[in-house]
Amino acid sequence: MKHSYIIISLLSFFLFSCGSKKQSQNPNTTKPYPVISVEEKSVTGFISYPTSIRGRINNDVRAKIAGYIKEVLVDEGQIVRKGQVLFRLETNALSEVASAAKSGIDAADANINAAEAAVNAAQVEVDKLTPLVEKNIVSKIQLETAKANLQSAKSKLAQAKSAKSQAQATYLNAVANVDYALIKSPIDGVVGKLPFKVGSLVSPTDPIALTTISETDEVYAYFSMNESEYLDFLSATPGYTVSEKLKNIPPVNLILANGQEYEQKGIIKTVTGQIDPQTGSILFRASFPNQRKLLTNGNSGTIKIPKPYKNVLVVPEAATFEQQGVVNVFKVNADTTISTVVKVLDRINNLAIIESGLQKGDKIVAAGVNTLKTGTKIIPKPTNFDSLVNTIKPIF
Repeated sequence: MKHSYIIISLLSFFLFSCGSKKQSQNPNTTKPYPVISVEEKSVTGFISYPTSIRGRINNDVRAKIAGYIKEVLVDEGQIVRKGQVLFRLETNALSEVASAAKSGIDAADANINAAEAAVNAAQVEVDKLTPLVEKNIVSKIQLETAKANLQSAKSKLAQAKSAKSQAQATYLNAVANVDYALIKSPIDGVVGKLPFKVGSLVSPTDPIALTTISETDEVYAYFSMNESEYLDFLSATPGYTVSEKLKNIPPVNLILANGQEYEQKGIIKTVTGQIDPQTGSILFRASFPNQRKLLTNGNSGTIKIPKPYKNVLVVPEAATFEQQGVVNVFKVNADTTISTVVKVLDRINNLAIIESGLQKGDKIVAAGVNTLKTGTKIIPKPTNFDSLVNTIKPIF
């Protein structure tokens, strides 16, 4: 009896242990998962392109004459007006040339006065001899000699007047050079870099400009599309001609180098007429207002062109997963998951735009899909679409 009792006790313990082990190895694996209905929404995505910013007008300022910089009258970044003096060159030698040229004009005037007097005297002699010759009082030779003297005097007068014209031209050129020593701003704008300092010798042939004046009330943002992107743009944008298509592009955004969005939107106004054979790209130009002068010549950033989608099927990005290069979602049939292949058209703000594979109203698992497989039993937990998407934070 004692042995029988021990055997029964051991058997009971063994059965209890096996039952406990079996229970721990096969827990109830059905878990709740958020489930949403596929919806149609109108969303806007963006296509991004790196851009460089230039002032609407950028004028290089160069010296018109050679000379040493005597004064630099502006500073980098200063706003200047058209005609404002930026640099003053040394003018001592130029002033001496101008004074000498002025003296040349005075000398030419004296020569003209003397030549005019000679002409008058010769004319008097001709006038005096003419009636005498007619009366045969004097010979014709005397009259012809007088006429020759008159012609010579007139020729010298013409030479004196020509010399004065040359002297005046020399003087005006000298005065202009003195004026060129005052280097002025060609436009209203902002002063750029000043590579030359006081004492620097500058000339019209210098490869580097004295500075650049940029008119930045409006700035241009230049960006490029490759040939494929350009053809996609032409086919996707309404309009018959390129000009019409440009007018139909919605206003664009500018993201600055620090990641912040510029406060005003821009308009794409022009596109170059041909593709660059070296880069295979075509250049676009967007215009942005810049009354506050927040943008400067040489800024960089990113142009974002809106890409609207109207009434498209969307699902949360968290509902999608990729398997062997194919995107899938899990449909829900009652309480069972079914892996379904979908084609994603775009991804925008935590949403995947579905081109095919789903229909409006389909029930899908909205999150946690990496733990599922086809045929998994779940506890569907209906979830509001918008609240779910809004709670998802972007990774970057």
